[in-house]
Amino acid sequence: MKKKGKIALGIIFLFGTFVAFTPPNDRYFEIQRNLDIFATLYKEVNMYYVDDVNPNKLMKIGIDAMLRSLDPYTDYIPEDEIEDYRTMTTGQYGGIGSNVITRYGKSIITMPYKESPANKAGLKIGDEILKIDDIELKNKSANDVSKLMKGQAGTPVKLTIRRFGKDLPINFSLIRENIKITNVPYYGMINDEVAYIHLSDFTSGASREVKSALIDLKAKGAKKLIFDLRDNPGGLLHEAVDICNIFLPKEASIVSTKGKVIEWNKTYTGNSLPIDTEIPLIILTSSRSASASEIVAGVMQDYDRAVLVGQKTYGKGLVQTTRPLSYNSQLKVTTAKYYIPSGRCIQAIDYSHRNEDGSVGKIPDSLKVAFKTKNGRQVFDGGGLAPDISLEKYSYSQLAISLDSKQLLFDYGTKYASEHPSIKSPKEFKLTDDEYNTFIKWLDTKDYDYTTQVEKEIESLVTYAKKEKYYDDLQQQINILKAKMSHNKNTDLQKFKPEIKELLEAEIVSRYYLEPGETEASFDNDLDLQAALKLFKDNDRYKKILSGK
Repeated sequence: MKKKGKIALGIIFLFGTFVAFTPPNDRYFEIQRNLDIFATLYKEVNMYYVDDVNPNKLMKIGIDAMLRSLDPYTDYIPEDEIEDYRTMTTGQYGGIGSNVITRYGKSIITMPYKESPANKAGLKIGDEILKIDDIELKNKSANDVSKLMKGQAGTPVKLTIRRFGKDLPINFSLIRENIKITNVPYYGMINDEVAYIHLSDFTSGASREVKSALIDLKAKGAKKLIFDLRDNPGGLLHEAVDICNIFLPKEASIVSTKGKVIEWNKTYTGNSLPIDTEIPLIILTSSRSASASEIVAGVMQDYDRAVLVGQKTYGKGLVQTTRPLSYNSQLKVTTAKYYIPSGRCIQAIDYSHRNEDGSVGKIPDSLKVAFKTKNGRQVFDGGGLAPDISLEKYSYSQLAISLDSKQLLFDYGTKYASEHPSIKSPKEFKLTDDEYNTFIKWLDTKDYDYTTQVEKEIESLVTYAKKEKYYDDLQQQINILKAKMSHNKNTDLQKFKPEIKELLEAEIVSRYYLEPGETEASFDNDLDLQAALKLFKDNDRYKKILSGK
């Protein structure tokens, strides 16, 4: 054992000996007793375990397991992960401004940010990064690549890339900048009077971006607003409060936090003059709308300020606080629950069991508590926000999922862009039938096998039939069913043509117009968005929903 380790353990043992003389009924005695047990166990494992033990790894595993027993949101952040955590909470880092994935040992650019060094230099979606500052990236992990890309603003970085359709690698010399990941990746007018704002995060500056977008849209004639919070994981509490304040009067009560430390309990109110307390508002939600996005959606629902359209939200009504630890590490710990104006807390009653998509399972009515909105509408706690207009989440075919997961849509988007210097605007661009057939021919040599849900159910039937000894009697019928339901790729490519074309068009548009274009290209096929537009056309229904009558 290293000398430092012996000294540290010695201090722990001396401290443990000292506190051993404190009264056994004292809570602090129990804490110190268990710390002493933990320290001695750690020493024994480190000294006598048959193989060498990595102290950092062993301790991290132990801490993570301990915190997992509390809730999914209390985390230990070691020193080497602090920068990633700061990026997550502030949306800022030093780098070139580009998303990169690793696939089959290759590092591929998936999206350069608008106005970033990467975009200005001419890096494109689909470019494979071969080297960073002459360091070969083959088989490097995503974390390794990220660290090489990032650095202090103003420092140079050289990239060698391979571009589809080019024989030789291309070198790029860039200067890193302070990159601020925008919380509002897109906003714009859908038609002459309906505006749309997509908020993807609640990092620092989110409320400022929403406010700026709304002011700009109102100047363009916006009379109604669709506010998209789908798949928004949340973030900073004060940003959620400030966003609510954009649509609610100053001094309006927005959210209260209550926890063990009474001094930290607080009720947040609007501190500024609002931008617009009257504009008709629809908020889009999904099963992955969580935390701060649930505060905004829930507060608007409680004040009958907006109609919620989409799917039931995630159900995270907990507040985390970051606490400093020794050696520059930190603890993100749950310190309170939050309560929105009706008095409800939307924290899922059982947050350890969720559906595959992250949504909360069905909660028995007996476990729900009813609350009232400002206009007397009945709403419930425990398990997320139920939208006012509930829509089923669209399920893509197994074929579309396979093409997407195998990155074949992505690869064809890169190929298409290399062969077409320009395309129409995102809202106008559509693939022709001939172009779609060209895509099908390109797929002939690609591996994208998949199993449909019906085929999975048939296999399950076979398993149970054999287990319960009915298979011999049912074998003939099962084989007939298998033959009828067995998927044919070419048939499925025509059967699911509309959804595959939709995904492929969005992929292609992103090559020319980046993320904003990809968003615009999806409008026509966005069922939640179309439902919101339909509601806005029926003003009587919109008002009736909010009236509580």
